[in-house]
Amino acid sequence: MNKIEKHLQGIKTVAIAGHVRPDGDCAGSCLGLYNYIKECFQDIEVDLYLEEISEVFSFLKNSHKIDSLYQKDQEYDLFISLDCGDKERLGSAVKYFERAKHTICIDHHISNVGYADINHIISDASSTCEIVYTLLEEDKISKEVAEALYTGIVHDTGVFQYSNTSERTMNIAGKLMGKGIDFSRIIEETFYQKTYVQNQILGRALLESILLLDGKVIISALRKSDMVFYGVTSKDLEGIVSQLRVTKGCECAIFLYETGNHEYKVSLRSSDLVDVSKIASYFGGGGHKKAAGCTMVGTIHDVVNNLSLHIEKQLKEN
Repeated sequence: MNKIEKHLQGIKTVAIAGHVRPDGDCAGSCLGLYNYIKECFQDIEVDLYLEEISEVFSFLKNSHKIDSLYQKDQEYDLFISLDCGDKERLGSAVKYFERAKHTICIDHHISNVGYADINHIISDASSTCEIVYTLLEEDKISKEVAEALYTGIVHDTGVFQYSNTSERTMNIAGKLMGKGIDFSRIIEETFYQKTYVQNQILGRALLESILLLDGKVIISALRKSDMVFYGVTSKDLEGIVSQLRVTKGCECAIFLYETGNHEYKVSLRSSDLVDVSKIASYFGGGGHKKAAGCTMVGTIHDVVNNLSLHIEKQLKEN
């Protein structure tokens, strides 16, 4: 894929969107590209569609410009999908994708199905933000754009500790730091800092976790009633599965929370022996080898049994 400037030639309207329940990489890549186009191509009308992002990302420039209502009726010249493995995960923004004259998908998920006119999928990139950086003119990247891209890289690499972190990742992060961003504050306030209720629900999830398959798998689940009791939403559950994953002796962590009647959002994390992207894909989801997710139906017991069968098979093979 050429630099983004090449694809904006002759374009008057652009829509940008990411996946449902946007995380740091999704929010960062979308806001980073949105701000870049707004700053460098002022004659182009650009709209950003995302579900409501976490409050911790509200410091990013133009986060208040995000359209979470999807009420606009418009056919765009160009639709850019970011950090989204298939068009269904665009949620309500899919209507703009389907009506757009041209579409581009920029992503790093190995499970991406290549659904746009142009698909720029770099599966060994740490994050979509890392890829977006390579598509921009470095000297035109402002401090505000750098803040958004750095935030996304930080979140998808677990502050540079996950195996998806490469020399290229660190070089790009260093160049973004060179734009004058307050990188320490970004890490502290968006990744590590938790509210009191977030700490409570994390404690509940850890306290009620159980070990399976000779201690190689750890699992924890939350019902809707638990979330109502603590007054939390899905945005408050970030980081729970990652904390489960670092349990000594565990090769795979599973965290699920109830989203509907016998419906659960499942997050999977692994160390080395389990490819969770294969498991998630089997159940209609996707992601990376060591981080993936899906939605499953049934009782908690059903979900755990179905997942553990696939995990056990991989553990035996390895």
